Amino acid sequence: MTKENSIYSLLKAKFLIEDDALKTWKFIIFLFSLAMLMIYFNHNYDEKNYKITKLTNEVKELRSKFVDTRSELMKLKMESTISKKMEARQILPSSVPPKKIVIHKPAEKSFFDKLKIWQ
Repeated sequence: MTKENSIYSLLKAKFLIEDDALKTWKFIIFLFSLAMLMIYFNHNYDEKNYKITKLTNEVKELRSKFVDTRSELMKLKMESTISKKMEARQILPSSVPPKKIVIHKPAEKSFFDKLKIWQ
């Protein structure tokens, strides 16, 4: 078989219809299956990457929203902000400072002191 003849038979795909074509078909099906698996796994990988990117952006957005809300809360908790809002309701801060009330708990008697009471 000459070189031109072999190229011509390859172009005509004679290897697919010859007697030992079953081996060739099996190999072609094997290569096709590998290609399909490769495409599937690549698609799956890309889909996961898109999902990870989307979730990362969502986390960044929620984190910034949290920081904004926390700073807003800090402003609302300040005494000056509360007193301004209460002035609209005519509730003013006290001019007299608060006093601390201390309650002393009586000392607990020991077991022997309790026995003396019964005697």
